[in-house]
Amino acid sequence: MRALVVVGLLAVVALVFVVVAVLKDSQGTAGTAAACPDGWPLVDLRLREQKDVKINVYNATDEAGRAGSVADDFRNRKFQVKKVGNEKKAFDGVAELRFGPNAVGSAHLLRAYFLNEANQKFDANRKDDVVDVVLGNQFQQLATTTEVNQSLGDLGAPQAPPETCPMPIEK
Repeated sequence: MRALVVVGLLAVVALVFVVVAVLKDSQGTAGTAAACPDGWPLVDLRLREQKDVKINVYNATDEAGRAGSVADDFRNRKFQVKKVGNEKKAFDGVAELRFGPNAVGSAHLLRAYFLNEANQKFDANRKDDVVDVVLGNQFQQLATTTEVNQSLGDLGAPQAPPETCPMPIEK
């Protein structure tokens, strides 16, 4: 009987601690636009469908015409390809994704098409919602649908770059 009283008392004390912790939580706005320091840009973390993602495709490889063929692959996957061209300087990596605050979620999706092998270059001053896809010399092909889905699972949810805050979610 005494053990039941002790267990009951401990349960009540634990409940009081939980209620006090929830009511006194000072991090209720942490990670939201309301708690964003002055000067930090708000970023769009929405993971968009391919048909809603705008991209430019640039060739930074030694192989002529690479951007055009990859742009066609992206079009076949329902991406909105805006520009296709060449970079001035060759790039030895797989790919580089260049984007601003309005395209963070879109860039996250594109990372999966390169199996998280693409370098990311975030520009806080960029105003558009387009992601520049720069193909490097190590690029071989875009991931298959199954590989993209697996890669997205491995990547998890899009994260705000350092010194940025998530945009409020519209309802």
